[in-house]
Amino acid sequence: MKRVVVSGIGAVTGMGNNVELTWEAARKGVSGIGKLTRFDTTNFSAKVASEVKDFSLSDYMKVNERHRIDRFAQYAIASSIMAVKDAGVEIGKTVPHDRVGVWFGTAIGGIESFEESYTSLQEGGYQALYPFATTMVISNMASSQVAIALKAKGVNNCTVLSCASGSNAIGDAMRVIQRGEADLMIAGGTEASLTPLGIGAFCAMGAISTNSDPSSACRPFDSKRDGLVMGEGAGALVLESLESALKRNAPIYGEIVGYSTVADAYHITSPAPGGEGCVRAMNIAIEQSGFAKEDIDYINAHGTSTVYNDKFETEAIKECFGEGAYNIPISSTKSMTGHMMGAAGAIEAIFSLLVIKTGEIPPTINLYNQDPECDLDYVPNVGRKKKVDTVLSNALGFGGHNTTLVFTRFKE
Repeated sequence: MKRVVVSGIGAVTGMGNNVELTWEAARKGVSGIGKLTRFDTTNFSAKVASEVKDFSLSDYMKVNERHRIDRFAQYAIASSIMAVKDAGVEIGKTVPHDRVGVWFGTAIGGIESFEESYTSLQEGGYQALYPFATTMVISNMASSQVAIALKAKGVNNCTVLSCASGSNAIGDAMRVIQRGEADLMIAGGTEASLTPLGIGAFCAMGAISTNSDPSSACRPFDSKRDGLVMGEGAGALVLESLESALKRNAPIYGEIVGYSTVADAYHITSPAPGGEGCVRAMNIAIEQSGFAKEDIDYINAHGTSTVYNDKFETEAIKECFGEGAYNIPISSTKSMTGHMMGAAGAIEAIFSLLVIKTGEIPPTINLYNQDPECDLDYVPNVGRKKKVDTVLSNALGFGGHNTTLVFTRFKE
């Protein structure tokens, strides 16, 4: 099978509207979480979120196109354009149009447009609906709109696997290149679900933090955690066959060497006890990578700041790595990004690659009262410098999805 490397990255997050700003905040432990301003939260238990701020659409699409594209797809387009520019690829010139594909994930899709359309329907009947109401809502518009914007005519797909969507999209895109079906894939995840329905559903479930202080609401692995904090944005990676990247003399952030996705088949929201599915996903991905467990230098945890996820993911890591688990630095960057749902795995993949590139491990912030059941090294509050060659990134999703990616430093 072909080797697959990452040659470009792009991001839109509540911490910054590009990779540079997002990474600068992450490595310094600066949160992107603030007061939730997208709508009036008076009657909602959740008061904070990680919102994309001061985002300029004019840099990525024409004025007359914006009103036909939901924000989740807008973020996908912007992050993908950034990633392609970062990779230095000219689609149609350095790589043929039909050898470039797109694979994006999203958990929820165009929920903002759905809510607006429903209001229009109730108030004025179907005649009041916008002609593009359907195409603004459906989830595949993330990958489709990216392909249209960049003229990528190869494999085009969309993954909807809850909070594992972004990681699965990257892993499945890797396999497309390994099989020789594409030379380059633009892959990632996107989400824009900070809406009354999006937030309200999590309030009703009791899974979201009711802490109104943005500076402390998201606290993975801390005994005082009280639920996740939602975020929005997108992350995009340019995956490329090694032959293509070397031919173009492209920058290489790292190589993707392991990918596994398995099901708990246990419960729609709770991970299986002991993180049984997560254990299998990590074991398979590590075996596929060709590395030993002792070679894993850092883990970017799913780390949602919910009681069951943090506990069971900790148990899964200990089951997978044994006593060696205590020697691996682990962090939950969701403590700063919030839970970006379908975009989470993509942003965390970018962080994983930047840890390899820079030797800087971002912290888990707000970790002052570590849960005794979460007793591993979570790099509390302050980032750490360490040479890192191989990184494991976990993503778990409602429905019992468990996905693991393994990245390593590129060596010819």
